Amino acid sequence: MPHVSPSAPQLILISCLVLLLLAACAPHPPDFSRATGIVELPAGTIVLHYGITLPEGARHLEIRGSPSGSTLAAAPDFEGRAIIYSKGATDLRLTGFRIVGRRNLQKPIGLPPSGAPFAGYYRHNGILVENATRLSIRHVSFSEVANYPVLVSASAGVRVDNVRIEDCGSLSPAGRNNASGGILLEEGTRDFEVRQSTIRRVRGNAIWTHSNYGSPRNAGGIVAQNTIEEVARDAIQVGHATHIRVENNTGRGIGYPLQFVDPAAVPAALDTAGNVDQSVYTGNHFEDIDGKCMDLDGFHDGEIRNNSCISRKSSDQYPYAQYGIVFNNSNLDMQPVNVTIVGNLIDGAGYGGIFLIGSGHLVSANRLLGLNRDHCTGDMRQARCNYAPDQPALLHSGIYLGRGADRPAHTVGNRIQGNEISGFAIAHTCVVAAPGVSLAANTIAGNRCTEAPH
Repeated sequence: MPHVSPSAPQLILISCLVLLLLAACAPHPPDFSRATGIVELPAGTIVLHYGITLPEGARHLEIRGSPSGSTLAAAPDFEGRAIIYSKGATDLRLTGFRIVGRRNLQKPIGLPPSGAPFAGYYRHNGILVENATRLSIRHVSFSEVANYPVLVSASAGVRVDNVRIEDCGSLSPAGRNNASGGILLEEGTRDFEVRQSTIRRVRGNAIWTHSNYGSPRNAGGIVAQNTIEEVARDAIQVGHATHIRVENNTGRGIGYPLQFVDPAAVPAALDTAGNVDQSVYTGNHFEDIDGKCMDLDGFHDGEIRNNSCISRKSSDQYPYAQYGIVFNNSNLDMQPVNVTIVGNLIDGAGYGGIFLIGSGHLVSANRLLGLNRDHCTGDMRQARCNYAPDQPALLHSGIYLGRGADRPAHTVGNRIQGNEISGFAIAHTCVVAAPGVSLAANTIAGNRCTEAPH
C-alpha cells in the first residue's frame, strides 16, 4: 500500500484539533465569584498566578474538591496573600482538595512588628481567613506553602480537622525559623477546634494561638488528637488565651532540624505565652525534644495532667535541651498561681525537672527521671552550665523553687508531694529553694529522690 503524507493544511488542522482536545481536557478554574452555594473544583491541577479572593461577606459557601482529586498549585510567578483568601464569611466550608505552594518565592522574613496581626503581614499563605463566623477546613492537604498553610484571624466557630501539612514555613534573615509553617489562630479567635491532623517537617510552630496584647484573648478552643513530627520551634503553643484544652496529641522530633532552631526561642513540646488561664493540657505524649517539655510562661489557674516527654538518645542529640517544665511570668496581667501538675513523666532533660514560681500549686505524683543530662554541678566553668552564679543549684535540681523569672514572684503555699525524681547529681538537690525563698513556706513531703547518672 503506498504511503500518503498529510499535506500542510492537513497538518495544521490536526495540530489545532490536538490543541483543542488538550484544552478541553485541562481543568478550568471554576467560578470563584459566587458568594453562596457549592463550587466544585475540577479533577487535576489548577495552576494559579494570583490568589483566589472569595467574595467578602460570602454566606453558606462551600469550596470542595473532586472525588478524583483536585489541586490548587502556585505558579512560579504566584502573587497573593494566600492561595485562598476570605474575609467576613459566614458558614464557609473548604474540603477535600490539595494546596501546593512555592516556598522558594518567599524571601527571608522576620516576625511582624509589635502589635501587627500576622494576617496582614505574611503573604504566600495557603488558606487565610479573617472575620469569619462558622468556618470549616476539612480533609485539605498542604505542601511547600511559604508561610502559613492555615491562618485564621478574629473568627468564631472554627473547625479544622483531618488536614495534612508537610514541608511548609519560611526563614528569618538570620536563616532560622520565624514561627511560620503550621496552623495559626489569632486575634481573639474563639470557639475553635483543631483535631486529628498531621503536621510534618515545618520550620516554625505546628499549631498555635496568638493575640496581640491589646486584642481579645483566644477563647474556648480544643487542640486534640493531632500528630506532629519534626518541627524547629513548638509543637503546640497556646498564646494569650482562656479556656483551652490541649489533649491526646502526639509528636516526635521537636526542635529539628537543628540548623533552623532559633536560640532565642527554645523549642517546646507544649508552650504558653501571654496570659493563659482556665486551660488544661492532658494526655499529650512527645518524644525527642531538643528544648523544653513544657514552657508555662503566663499559665495560671489551670491543669497539667498525665503528659509525657521522653528523650533517650545521647545528650549530644539535644544541644538545646533545658528544664523539663518551666514557669515564667512575663505577662503583666497574670500571676503564676493555682496550677495543678499531676501524673506527668519527664524522662531526659538537659537541666532539672520543674522550675516553679508562684503560689497555690499542686505538684504531685510526677516522674522526673534522667535529669541533668548536661552534668551541671554548680561549676560555672562548664559551658552549658554557666548561668546564674548566685544560684548554683538552679540547673541541677529536681524541683527548684525560684524567686522569680521575668518578674519577682512569691513562691509560697505550694504542695510538692509524692514525686519520683532521679538523675545526675540529683540526690542532694531533689527539692531546692533559691536564695531568699523558704522551703518551710511550702508543703514538701513524700518525694523519692535517687542518683541515676547516664
